[in-house]
Amino acid sequence: MTIKLYGAMLSPFVRKTRVVLALKGLEHEAVNVDPRNAPDWYRDLNPLGRIPALDYDGQILADSGVICAFLEKKHPEPSLYPEDPYEYARTLWFEKFGDYELGVNCTFGVFFNRVVRRLMGKEADEVAAQKALQGAVPPLLEYLDRELEGKTYFVGERLTVADIAVASQLVNFQHAGEGVDRYPNLAAHKERLHALEPFTQTIAKESGFLTKVLGG
Repeated sequence: MTIKLYGAMLSPFVRKTRVVLALKGLEHEAVNVDPRNAPDWYRDLNPLGRIPALDYDGQILADSGVICAFLEKKHPEPSLYPEDPYEYARTLWFEKFGDYELGVNCTFGVFFNRVVRRLMGKEADEVAAQKALQGAVPPLLEYLDRELEGKTYFVGERLTVADIAVASQLVNFQHAGEGVDRYPNLAAHKERLHALEPFTQTIAKESGFLTKVLGG
C-alpha cells in the first residue's frame, strides 16, 4: 500500500488529513504543493488546484472532507465518525463549520494576512486581520464554546473528525498570534486536541519552520 498526500505543510486542510492518517496508523509520503503556484500536473489530481489531494494506491481523491471519509471506510479503526445517524450528521456539521467558517475567517482572514503574506515577501495586512478579529470571528468562537459546555468533545463524548477539523484551524489561528482563552470550553478542547501526538508533532515542526523563516 502506497499513500501520497499532496499539499502544503501549513494548510489546515492538509493538517486535518495528516492527523487522520496518523491516528489510523497509516504511513504516507508528503508531497509539497503550493496551491498559489501549483504545477500543471497537479490539475490532474484536482482540477480546482486546491489542496490536499490523495493518491491511495493509484486511487486519486481531492478535498480533505472527502479524503477523511474515504480513509474511514478503508480503515474503520479507530473510528472517527459515529454510527448513530444524528451524531454522524452533527459530526459532518462541525467539520464543515471548521472548514468553511473558521477556515475563511480565522485562517484566511487572520493567518493569511499576518503570516502567509509575509511568507510571500509582502507586508502583513493588519487592517484585514483586525476586520476578521473584530467582526466574523468572535461569534464563531462563541458558538463553539457554547456547544462544548459540559462536553469533552463536540459529538458523542468521543473523538471525531469534527474535533480534528476545528482544532486544525485553531493551529493556524495560534500561528497568527491569537488564542481562544476568552472561551474556556473551546480553550480546554483546543489544549486537549493539540496534546495528541499527531498535533504535537506537526505544531512543533510548523512553529520551527515559521521561526526560522520569519523570526521569533
